[in-house]
Formats: sequence, C-alpha cells, structure tokens
Amino acid sequence: MLKSMTGFGRCEIADKDRKVIVEMKSVNHRYCDITIKMPKKLGFFESAIRTLLKKYIQRGKVDVFITYEDYTENRSCLKYNKELAAEYMAALRQMSEDFGIDNDVRTSALSRYPEVLTLEEQAVDEDELWHFLEQAIIKACEGLVETRSREGEQLKNDLIAKLDGMLEYVAYIEERSPQIIADYRARLEEKVRDLLGDTNMDEGRIAMETTIYADKLCVDEEIVRLKSHIEATRTTLINGGSVGRKLDFIAQEMNREANTILSKANDLLISNTAIDLKTDIEKVREQIQNIE
Repeated sequence: MLKSMTGFGRCEIADKDRKVIVEMKSVNHRYCDITIKMPKKLGFFESAIRTLLKKYIQRGKVDVFITYEDYTENRSCLKYNKELAAEYMAALRQMSEDFGIDNDVRTSALSRYPEVLTLEEQAVDEDELWHFLEQAIIKACEGLVETRSREGEQLKNDLIAKLDGMLEYVAYIEERSPQIIADYRARLEEKVRDLLGDTNMDEGRIAMETTIYADKLCVDEEIVRLKSHIEATRTTLINGGSVGRKLDFIAQEMNREANTILSKANDLLISNTAIDLKTDIEKVREQIQNIE
C-alpha cells in the first residue's frame, strides 16, 4: 500500500478513573521526525510511545499531542502510624510520672503529632496506565495511517496517469528521431548536387557525413533508459510500501536522461516534446516528495 506523508489521526478514550486524548498530524519530511507533547506525569512513557509510533510511521514529521485527565488524583490514602503513636504515648506517660502531672492527651491531640496521621497519594499502576494509553495511541495511529493511505492511493493514480503521458512523449521522440537523420541526408544530398551540378556524388562520403551527424543526435540509449525508469516507477508505485526515497532517485535519473535528449536535439519538434517531458518529470518529482 502506498502512503502519503500527510495525515491526521485522533482518538479519545475515557473510563470512570481517567480520560486520554491523542491527536497526531504529519507532513512531509526527509526522515522520521517525531515530536511529542504530553503531561509530565506520562513522561516516563516517551520511549515506549516512540517505539510504538515507528511501527506505523517510517517517514514524515509527526506532531503528537496527548491530553490526560486523572479523576483519581484528588483521592489520597490516610495512613495511621500506630508504632509512632505508641512511642508518643509512652513518652508522655513517662513525662507524667517524672513530673507528677496528669496525662491529659486526647486522641484528637495525638492525631496532630507529626507523622501519626499522613496523607499519601495512591500508587500509580504503570502497567495499567500504559495499557490505557497504548489503546488510544494505536487507534490514533490507525486513523493517521488510514488518511495517509487514502491520499497515497490518489497520488498513485495521478502519478500513473502522468507516467502514461511521459511514455507517449518518449514514443514520439523515438519515432521522430530516424526522420531527422533522413531529412538531414536529403538536405545534404541536395546541397551537394547544387555544388557539383552534373558531377557524380560520392555516396560513401554522404553516408559517412550522415553517420557522424546521426551519432551526435542518437538518443537510443536515453530512450531505452527512460522507458526502463518509467516502468520501474510504475511497478514501485503499484507494489507500495515506504518507497518515497527510491522513487525520488528514479525521478532524478529520468530528469537526467530528458536533459541529455534536449541537449542533443537539433529538431524543434523533439525539443518541444523533450521540454514537455521534463515538465511532467518535475511534476512527478514534486508529488513524490509527499510519498512515505
């Protein structure tokens, strides 16, 4: 499946204890560049989140936004330190005996002594929290991949149509090239006749000059390579996968062959066709930049 690098995914999951919202958007980038913005409470999951994201994303700049609400944050556990309270009471009794005074300590007073009663936050179950967060990330990733795949399919169809047009340009250049040589030979023979009059022409010399001219203008190799590159691009698009870099390289090679044809062209029709060919190659290269 061919995927674009532009996409968006979102997922919201909530239960009685918490709610998490994961949003992600991606745009073109040469490499895989992931930026994550999330609450500090989830910071220790960053490495696991990046590992999970890379299962779905090979290239592109991806911004991930995670919003987390914990409804249990205000729930604290009251802890009674019985051993410490017993030590306080023993010390107070000893003071009462030592100084001959009444031990009038009440429970309410003892509870205010340091560390007798303390409030502790409930421990976070990291495995449970990660499982909850992971579900939202996976669903957001699936949404991102779906939008990227949908746009990738549109890109593929458009690119294949452009490749068909490029093949038509190449076929015209291939068909037109021999005619240029024939026209050159005819013009050369006409000029020689004008110069020599009734004198016999040197057919060998005419053939040699025509061959030299043909060698300078010959684009057979360029045509063969162009056809090969166009078909390789088509096959790669159909096979799909993370092929953006490969397609970009092939497009550069196609552009090089088109430049060579244009530089060799000594014919207005071929020159115009080669320019049209280059224009389509540039359009293809631009669109390839958006393929993962």
